[in-house]
Amino acid sequence: MPVSANIAEMERRREAAKMGGGAKRIEAQHAKGKLTARERLDVLLDEGSFEELDTYVEHDCMDFGMETQRIPGDGVVTGSGTINGRLVYVFSQDFTVFGGSLSKRHAEKICKVMDTAMKVGAPVIGLNDSGGARIQEGVASLGGYAEVFQRNVLASGVVPQISLIMGPCAGGAVYSPAMTDFIFMVKDSSYMFVTGPDVVKTVTNEVVTQEELGGAITHTTKTSVADLAYENDIEALLATRRFMDFLPLSNREEVPTLPTSDPWDRLDMSLDTLIPDNANLPYDMHEVIAKVLDEGDFFEIQPAHAGNILCGFGRVEGRTVGVVANQPMVLAGVLDINSSKKAARFVRFCDAFEIPIITFVDVPGFLPGTAQELGGIIKHGAKLLFAYAEATVPKITVITRKAYGGAYDVMASKHLRGDLNYAWPTAEIAVMGAKGAVEIIFRQDRGDAEKIAEKTKEYEDRFANPFVAAQRGYIDEVIHPHSTRRRIALGLRKLRTKQLENPWKKHDNIPL
Repeated sequence: MPVSANIAEMERRREAAKMGGGAKRIEAQHAKGKLTARERLDVLLDEGSFEELDTYVEHDCMDFGMETQRIPGDGVVTGSGTINGRLVYVFSQDFTVFGGSLSKRHAEKICKVMDTAMKVGAPVIGLNDSGGARIQEGVASLGGYAEVFQRNVLASGVVPQISLIMGPCAGGAVYSPAMTDFIFMVKDSSYMFVTGPDVVKTVTNEVVTQEELGGAITHTTKTSVADLAYENDIEALLATRRFMDFLPLSNREEVPTLPTSDPWDRLDMSLDTLIPDNANLPYDMHEVIAKVLDEGDFFEIQPAHAGNILCGFGRVEGRTVGVVANQPMVLAGVLDINSSKKAARFVRFCDAFEIPIITFVDVPGFLPGTAQELGGIIKHGAKLLFAYAEATVPKITVITRKAYGGAYDVMASKHLRGDLNYAWPTAEIAVMGAKGAVEIIFRQDRGDAEKIAEKTKEYEDRFANPFVAAQRGYIDEVIHPHSTRRRIALGLRKLRTKQLENPWKKHDNIPL
């Protein structure tokens, strides 16, 4: 074949691959308000940066008429590109080709980009939009899923893995995103479940819609399977671009640094009056976070789930930090099952990728009640404790108000190898609140209101301040609230050369 004919054939095949399942199916995808696999990559990646791999790969199934249906690419677009100039590896499932179903070859394409990402140390972003396993291939398709799962596990903690659910993701397919670091979903067009509404109805007789069972709102509010829900494909993809700016490329790389005009020693006098005089009144911890971070820029993770704890990324002096903070506006900032799990996973991600952790503490304790105890709060609370104790990254803690009981210990206390533990003058570090403590210590005087009031004041004077803890060295310094950013910035500078290693082990056994 002449060279020119070869080139023409290559172009013909490329065009065929770009058309996916054909114009009719592309129109159907657009009619649902969804972009195609390639259009999504155009939005996600820097213009002109995408380099495709395995464009011409086709399945080799000979059963159920599949031998006559072959489409180049086989339902997934794979390759690499850049986001704001930084390398990422991507796969984008193409619903227009066999419903995005996963075949052996489709899985091999995904595995190839994951293997390469691991070798070179770059994040993997998966855009999921698939009807599930390709039934015609049977066990070969299931084997393909397991090959992907194995790589998710090996890549965990080595390179960041982000999943965007942009259509159906059901059955065994859900377990790959579940093992990645963060999951973003699209409202009204994406869903995740192990068994769909029809199977649920057949087996348990429950009637439920796809949206109720596994939609974006369900997974970002109730189940915590997903981290964020966006209105449409474009919003989700643009948010992912912004999100990737916070993450290092791998566990071998430092956190990214972005230029900032926000002075490191900026003082914010409004923080001095943020804490209400009445200890039972709430305030918004978002305000503290915004006033400490560069330009007030905070990328919150799971904002719609377990609102009593805030987790997310920001920057100090242009460098990424992870933030964990109790939120007095929700359940008075108590720790419970959901908040413990949410924060523990976040802390472990930060530790895996050498992202320093800033912790703001205002916690009255663990949530009492039979629902919590029978739900296993002991084990779930231990997850957060374990995560903080295990973490070797720089840890800076600021106690703004309450730090009571075991919750004081759990929230990155000095005893869990906190590097710098600061307290505002409004901090109260004690086993419990004054009223409860006095009623236990002086239970014989419960009928004497005057004596109880006197002893309550005595307890408050003794413990409702940060100075007892500071006298023992559990607090490094009691600081002016307005100087919090300056203290944190200085602390992070000093801790950049921190060296701390846990004892050798194959791996730990976190209380799952």
